[in-house]
Amino acid sequence: MEIMIVIFLIGLIGSVIGYNMKGSIDEGRYFKTQQAAAQVRELLLLEIAKGADIDDVIKDPGHYLKRTSVVKNVDNILKDGWGNVFVVSKKNTYDLNVTTDKFQRYKAEKKKNSKNEVEKDAEENDESE
Repeated sequence: MEIMIVIFLIGLIGSVIGYNMKGSIDEGRYFKTQQAAAQVRELLLLEIAKGADIDDVIKDPGHYLKRTSVVKNVDNILKDGWGNVFVVSKKNTYDLNVTTDKFQRYKAEKKKNSKNEVEKDAEENDESE
């Protein structure tokens, strides 16, 4: 009986740790995606500044990233932290937007959770006063 209780407790503690780790892993993926998107955007904007047509860069960003001597593995840098391929689009005449659907959804969820926490803190402060 004691062994069963110990095994149950170890399983319970392991599941709690695993659940908390998931949030950390998603935060790491979010950070990787942010950094990779910024790097891809900057490198592609440099190619546009060198004279490449912005529409051509959007059609084949991998080709223009290969032209730079900075990127070693183009396929890896064109993926976000979750493994989805970046979508490059025109923000305006001289700027690009580099993102993925998963990144946008995670960012919106993170913003929503942050807003909910701020509202909850404000309610707790109101109650304590």
